[in-house]
Amino acid sequence: MLPAADYFLEDDAQPWETVGEGVRRKVLTYDPQLMLVRVEFAAGSIGAPHRHVHTQMTHVVSGVFEATVGGRMQVLRAGDTFHAPSEVVHGVVCVEAGVLLDAFSPMREDFV
Repeated sequence: MLPAADYFLEDDAQPWETVGEGVRRKVLTYDPQLMLVRVEFAAGSIGAPHRHVHTQMTHVVSGVFEATVGGRMQVLRAGDTFHAPSEVVHGVVCVEAGVLLDAFSPMREDFV
């Protein structure tokens, strides 16, 4: 169990990481079973198709995205979500600048 002091993380204390042209991410919080990550996209930027062992669930905070999961594309807007099961290819194209909130299970060790 985490010490009580580790239950809260302030946004300003977390660094941004540039992960592609017009794309940056910030790991918000995590433990071995779960990770929460904010990803900001400029219009026209791409989250290249990829897959990983982690289950990913993504919430569109703002913007418009063409999300492709398992070969199916759908346009998503604020409030929409997608689920990418383990090893299923997924990616996004940002149509209007926006923010995605990604949850991963288990946590992405490659992000820390």
